[in-house]
Amino acid sequence: MKKLELLFVVLLCSSCGIAQTLFTFGKNEVNKEEFLRAYNKNKTTVADKEKAIRDYVNLYINFKLKVKAAEELRIDTSTQLIEELDNFRRQIVDNYMNDAQTYKMLMDQAFQRSQSDLHLIHYSVSIDPTATDTLKKFEAIKEVYNKLAKGDTNYDAIASSVDVKFSDMGFVTAFTLPYQYENLVYGLKNGEVSKPYRSKSAWHVFKIIDQRISAGKWKLAQILFTYPPDSDEMAKKQIKHLADSVYKLIKSGSNFSDLARSFSDDKLTYLNGGEMSEFGTGQFDFSFEKQVANLKKEGDISQPFFTSFGVHILKLISHTPTPTSKTDDALQFDLKQKLAQDNRISIAKEKFAKDIATKIGFKSVVAINKAELFKLADSLIANPEEDIISKLPVSQKVIFSFTKGSTKASGWLKFVKEYKFNPESYKGETNEQLWEKYKSIASLEHYRDHLEEYNIDFSLQMREFKEGNMLFEIMEKQVWSKASDDSTGLKQYYNDNSQQYKWSESADVLIMNCASVAFANSIMDSIKLGISWKKLVENQPELLQGDSTRVELTQIASPSTPVVGAFSDITKNADGTATFVKYYQLHPEGDQRTFEESRGMVINDYQNVIEKKWLEALKKRFPVKINEALLQSIIKQ
Repeated sequence: MKKLELLFVVLLCSSCGIAQTLFTFGKNEVNKEEFLRAYNKNKTTVADKEKAIRDYVNLYINFKLKVKAAEELRIDTSTQLIEELDNFRRQIVDNYMNDAQTYKMLMDQAFQRSQSDLHLIHYSVSIDPTATDTLKKFEAIKEVYNKLAKGDTNYDAIASSVDVKFSDMGFVTAFTLPYQYENLVYGLKNGEVSKPYRSKSAWHVFKIIDQRISAGKWKLAQILFTYPPDSDEMAKKQIKHLADSVYKLIKSGSNFSDLARSFSDDKLTYLNGGEMSEFGTGQFDFSFEKQVANLKKEGDISQPFFTSFGVHILKLISHTPTPTSKTDDALQFDLKQKLAQDNRISIAKEKFAKDIATKIGFKSVVAINKAELFKLADSLIANPEEDIISKLPVSQKVIFSFTKGSTKASGWLKFVKEYKFNPESYKGETNEQLWEKYKSIASLEHYRDHLEEYNIDFSLQMREFKEGNMLFEIMEKQVWSKASDDSTGLKQYYNDNSQQYKWSESADVLIMNCASVAFANSIMDSIKLGISWKKLVENQPELLQGDSTRVELTQIASPSTPVVGAFSDITKNADGTATFVKYYQLHPEGDQRTFEESRGMVINDYQNVIEKKWLEALKKRFPVKINEALLQSIIKQ
């Protein structure tokens, strides 16, 4: 929490001849542009603009003094900070490696498609990618298309040819299908049929047989009863009978989570009371999803049903509709994550690579014979086991040059070898096509490696993170640990200021934090029946936390009036968990807190004292001077 609070945005810009110095500390200067970049990134609407700016100047001066102290201790050279900076770079660098307009188009497209689910049927005819005569295969898929286009709805019978495969895909949504198929089906209207489409290994035809508003996401718990694939009907009936028995136990009041731990064959979820990860349209078999859709409210239980995996009993924990606003943060985050992992992002990357060629000074070196490079690439494929790239004289020759570096032929040869032996990426491209692809890849790699030099916003974000970490480390060293470790000083501070540490209206309570509202209701009922809360926590630590303590009534998020021996309302938290308390004893306002009861507040106040003295010492070492005239002009802007 301290780290997050201290990572306020500090954006710095390079000094130039006309930069106006706003303040100095010792021999160090901070110019107007640097200050305004930071202030404008963090400012909020205020009634008193002058006070807000002056307060931020003081805050920024203190920040610069602390970072200077961290630099003197060489905190920025520590292995931990360097590793954290490197990790942060890897996390954010892709945000700067796409064509912004194309990326926005892909995001907008994904949002629009995420608003609806399409029920698809799919026909395919496999083809040999190397075959030259595929007319018979095409005629088979064309016949399917013609029947569908004429309105034939006997879908199984349409796949009359042994070459044609039919599947009811159920509902799909954005990112469910490969991008080329998604483009195909989202270009159709309800009931419409796609024309035959050829992929590398098959002909395809799709038809939309239903369309709905996006179903959103479900959070479920399940109990799964499996049986071997070769089980006869008698074995399946026995499994179904067991499932029916467990279902009756649930309906009679037995705890679903306990039964999942005892009976479920789902090795991924049974220890967690059967709870599955949240999922959306198209992630599971259609027969499974149809049963999910029948669960309408939290706590609903499905009857046992069969899928190819076995017999399932489902419990609905929660259902989250798909947001309908582009500005919804959760949806935007989800779409960005999916887009980053999808091959469609290459569209934005390729456009971006072309746009940056001038910026990075890209040039092909004409002295290298492409025909020779292509021939060498073919020889690598013919002799895949032999590592000859490093031995080839041409490997060290430059093939592309940039303003700030170059790419050698060894990079091209390694790329071809890895690319052609990856069946997921290689689509039979010619060496010339791969050469053009590698030009983009080499340009992007060079730009990525030198991004701080090419992109001022990226450079500023990296510096912001670095200085934020330096601030955290120096505060830990000079303030937080000193306060926490000084037990004598803390107790003396408490004794000198004990009147500050009084209880407001408070209560001795039992606080229970539960995995869900439904689970909280179950736990409250168990406690009311006399079951020990400690035993409940001991049996289900991953779903339940409990503590008996004293808290101020303002800390309890419940509208109900506290009554000794009673429970508060159950409060649903933002993350889906739920909290309630039981009141043991009520206390009036004004009771003196002991040192231990006040410890957290005392440490915080004592830290402020230590920090103030430290800053005073820094200002003596680095005297601060503010350009008042320039500050006034900023205030009047």
